[in-house]
Amino acid sequence: MSFMTCLIVLLGGAAGTLARYVVSVLTLAISRELPWGTIIVNVTGSFVIGLFGTLTLAQGRFPLSENARLFVMVGFCGGYTTFSSFSLQTLDLLRSGAIARAGINIGASVVLCVASVALGHFAAAKLNGGMVQIAQIAIEEEGLTAGSGAVGLDSDKSGLSAAAFRRSDSGG
Repeated sequence: MSFMTCLIVLLGGAAGTLARYVVSVLTLAISRELPWGTIIVNVTGSFVIGLFGTLTLAQGRFPLSENARLFVMVGFCGGYTTFSSFSLQTLDLLRSGAIARAGINIGASVVLCVASVALGHFAAAKLNGGMVQIAQIAIEEEGLTAGSGAVGLDSDKSGLSAAAFRRSDSGG
């Protein structure tokens, strides 16, 4: 791991992060009920890492240097979405015949990540005197607000509730 390689990954990550922000801003108007920006970023990032990673292998149709691959696959896709890495790893498990491990990877990743967000929020809410808000501005949750499905605490602030996870029909 050289300084130049780290710089290449850093620059790719910056470009990916900016691209994610742009997509999120452009999709904000349609993201009131579902976080479409995030879905679009996750789907396109997964497509990019699969396409680019395969095409640019040393034996691929368009072989590129490891630094170019790191710029796109680790830097750009990593900054754009970590879901692309998860998707690539899951596909590798499926292609190698490890179907049960792929299923565990999918289930564990989704359940543990959502649970981790909830746990982190719960801990911070307790430290913040029962604060239920997560996002400060709409782009942070792509238009979702505390009343329209953001994770929050019970009205009695005793802990997480199922109501904190459901979407309100009030339009947020």
